[in-house]
Parts: sequence; C-alpha cells; structure tokens
Amino acid sequence: MSKRKPLSIVINTLLGGALILGASAASAYDAGDKILRVGVASVQPNDSSSELALDGTAISGSEAGVKSNEQLGITFTYMLSSDWGVEVLAATPFEHDIVANTGALGLGTVNAGSTKHLPPTFSLQYYPMDGASNIQPYFGIGLNYTKFFSEDVASDLEGVLGNGSLKLDDSIGLAFEAGIDYAINDKWQLNASIWYADIDTEATFKFDGGNTIKTDVSIDPLVSMISLSYKF
Repeated sequence: MSKRKPLSIVINTLLGGALILGASAASAYDAGDKILRVGVASVQPNDSSSELALDGTAISGSEAGVKSNEQLGITFTYMLSSDWGVEVLAATPFEHDIVANTGALGLGTVNAGSTKHLPPTFSLQYYPMDGASNIQPYFGIGLNYTKFFSEDVASDLEGVLGNGSLKLDDSIGLAFEAGIDYAINDKWQLNASIWYADIDTEATFKFDGGNTIKTDVSIDPLVSMISLSYKF
C-alpha cells in the first residue's frame, strides 16, 4: 500500500558530487579502523498483508499497510582487515502509522493504529576497492532484529469497534546492504547507504467488546541513509 521514490537518485547525486570535487583524497581502510556514520535514515516499507481476520473470519478484500518514517540513523563499523568489516546499524525510534483497507466490511481505508520500532542490524561488510581510490563502495549481509513497542489503536477504528489495544510481534530476518563512501580527507567521508530487511510480524487488535482482528504483515522495507562519517 506504500509508495516510494527511486533510491538510486540519492546515490547518483552523491556520486555526481564526488566526481565534481575530484580525487583529492584517498580513503584507505586498515584492520582496526573504526568508522562512525551519522545521518538521516528513511524506512520505506514494501508492505503486504494477509486479509484481516475479524474473530477468526477473513474479511474479503481487506489488507493492512505501514507508512514510511525518517529518523536519526547511526552506524558503527569495525574493520577486520582492509577489505572486511563488521557493522551495527542503530537509530532513534521509528514511528509508523498503520492503515487498513477494510474490504467487504465497507468502511473504506481507515487509520488503524501506530507503532514505534527499533531495528538493530548486524552485518558483515566487504570493501572491494584499494586504498588509492577516494570512492569506496561496500556491500554487506547480516541479521535484523526489529523490536515493536508503544503500539496504539487509532480513533478511526475505535469509533467502530470500541476501545482497544494493539500488539505487534517482534521480527528476526536477513538484511542486505550496499553503500558508498566519498573521502573528504583522511578522517571524514560523505556516505550514502541502503538496506533491504526481511521484517514480518503478526498484528493483533483486541477490543473491549470482545472483538479481535489479526493479520500477518510483511513490511520488508528499504532503509536509505545519507550521512557524514568519521574514521578513527
């Protein structure tokens, strides 16, 4: 249900700026180097869901969706060698609105709720370029753990079914990433990076009147980040 702009525009813009600035600084990574990247991270869900099940009965044509959100993103990489590093991705809590197409229930698309989450992701990274280049691409694969909390039911839904609560199950899944550093000098770099994370959860709405709505949601977001990085 979500829409997103091509993230290649972000990386192409950074690359274009790097080429204009020229190859004035080389970025070489060595074993033991530590790289801190801080910037703006955007979570853009590529969502899909099962039909909403009201008290165990599927509602034909219904589905749930998750909207995008931006927060402060932080990554820390420790270089195991000049080519390999390990990274942890963290962020301030993302907050997402949840919407629902009610299908045959006949209420149209309504605000269903909201949730916050933290997405710590641990990755093994590969840096293929040699130290003579001021542009350093890298690729990674790892594991994402998504912790959902502060779930709330929207007033739109409570207006129909009464006061309620919402619970989203935590998720563990694979994550893939690609990024690029451009060296400003020996210590500072500009960075653009993108992750794909496999995030699946079951959403359970419970209402005071005894009604329950459940749906399985695949969020599977693209996470993009533009940042400034420091090597020490």
